[in-house]
Amino acid sequence: MEATFVVQSHQNKAQDECPNLYLRPLDVADIDAFMVWATDEKVARFCTWEPYTNKEDGLNFIKNVVLPHPWFRAICVDDRPIGAISVTSNPGSDKCRGELGYVLASEYWGRGVATRAVKMVAGTIFDEWPHLERLEALVDVGNLGSQRVLEKAGSEREGVLRKYVILKGRTRDMVMFSLLSTDHRPT
Repeated sequence: MEATFVVQSHQNKAQDECPNLYLRPLDVADIDAFMVWATDEKVARFCTWEPYTNKEDGLNFIKNVVLPHPWFRAICVDDRPIGAISVTSNPGSDKCRGELGYVLASEYWGRGVATRAVKMVAGTIFDEWPHLERLEALVDVGNLGSQRVLEKAGSEREGVLRKYVILKGRTRDMVMFSLLSTDHRPT
């Protein structure tokens, strides 16, 4: 059985807006909720994928990518997925590093939800995966909201990787963020 993490703190306004935030595995039964953010052009803007246009493609993604993924979770409020977060471990001599990725329905932007989800992952992933010593996140230089999420979650901004990736036909600069297993873990 997968662990479920529930955050019910009421320390600030962002937490009060979504007090029942938790992470759980994403499943095919979540397809309607998935399609809310997966079809949104604003959400997909900085993602590697284009907005989904039909449920069949969404179901195929969940079946072929999400379900076999070793650490892919839905970000939920009141048992409704409003986004997703994942950690992908690197193979071989790079297995000490993992890449963090997340996506959130645009109606929840600016409420602290993504920051809380990242903190939840950072607070548990190093225990769940003892081989992991570094959690990395690459963010497009134009994605200022995601950069703020990572900074608020305690990640270190390491620098800009110039012309690092081709995203939607254009070469893009990316900002590297990291959190180490030896860093103070977010609460």
